[in-house]
Amino acid sequence: MEFSASQIAAIVNGEIIGSSSAIVTDLAKIEEGKEGTLSFLSNPKYEEFIYTTKSSICIVNKDFIPVKPLPLSLTLIKVENSYTCFAQLLELYDNLNKKEAKIEQPSFIDNSAVIGSDLYLGAFAYIGKNVEIGNKVVIYPNVYLGDNVKIGSNTVLHPGVSIYFGCKVGENCIIHAGTVVGSDGFGFAPNSEGVFQKIPQIGNVIIENNVEIGSNCAIDRATMGSTFIREGVKIDNLCQIAHNVDIGENSALAALVAVAGSAKIGKRVMIGGQAAINGHLSIADDTKIVGQSGVVKTVKEAVTLMGTPAIPLNDFKKSSVGFRKLPFILSKLEELEKKIKDLE
Repeated sequence: MEFSASQIAAIVNGEIIGSSSAIVTDLAKIEEGKEGTLSFLSNPKYEEFIYTTKSSICIVNKDFIPVKPLPLSLTLIKVENSYTCFAQLLELYDNLNKKEAKIEQPSFIDNSAVIGSDLYLGAFAYIGKNVEIGNKVVIYPNVYLGDNVKIGSNTVLHPGVSIYFGCKVGENCIIHAGTVVGSDGFGFAPNSEGVFQKIPQIGNVIIENNVEIGSNCAIDRATMGSTFIREGVKIDNLCQIAHNVDIGENSALAALVAVAGSAKIGKRVMIGGQAAINGHLSIADDTKIVGQSGVVKTVKEAVTLMGTPAIPLNDFKKSSVGFRKLPFILSKLEELEKKIKDLE
């Protein structure tokens, strides 16, 4: 990648302060900038770094006014929203690095598979029977697609992704390395002797459009029917989604979230890291769940929850104050007990 300040300004509709011919070949955080890199300043907490950065170009908001001399080698590009514009440039940079269409060898594609145009298929990938793959799909090395899997156009499957038989992934999805889609749900029933017997898991997983799933996640197939990851959902690394779960549109799950079987998560729900959701319950649209919380009952209306068992955030804060006072309260209680005994 090589861009001049004038080219970048044209892309983001910005005003150049400095040299329009300044060249950048890479991106960097403002505090780590070096010659030939492009940075941005949005958060005022990082303003101090703009006076020492070695970046060649920095994108700033239009209202930015330096309070100290800037480096002579630094060119500014002023825009309405520096964060949004930098995100736009990151997307452009990412698109420039996308894989060209080709099929690397060794790889296996079953003769019954239907492959769209402009496929990149990395070495050691496996495409099973009756698989359907849309246009401009990127499949990195060591990906496994079981029989009857469907992959929508413009989807990216990173190295080591495994998608079991019958599962469906929509368009414009990204699934990161090591994630498994469609492994068996945790279905076992004890017999009369207390020995667990496996319940066959014959459903699938349906991932709708514009979903991104982090690395090393496990999304289990349904016992019957489907496990659903609805449109626009974002799932961080190391999450566990159990069988028959339904995660609503545009919800977001941070790392290490675990959702037990048949839980129904509403739309636009935000779940913090290490939170756990009990099985067979429902979470209302627009609910927020603070990290490390444990939700053990149905949430009927939008609320922010915290703690285990999870309770409304303000209630948790009040309880936390009381908890911190427990040592003092216990001490006072002991004093009172002693006084009562003395009186007796």
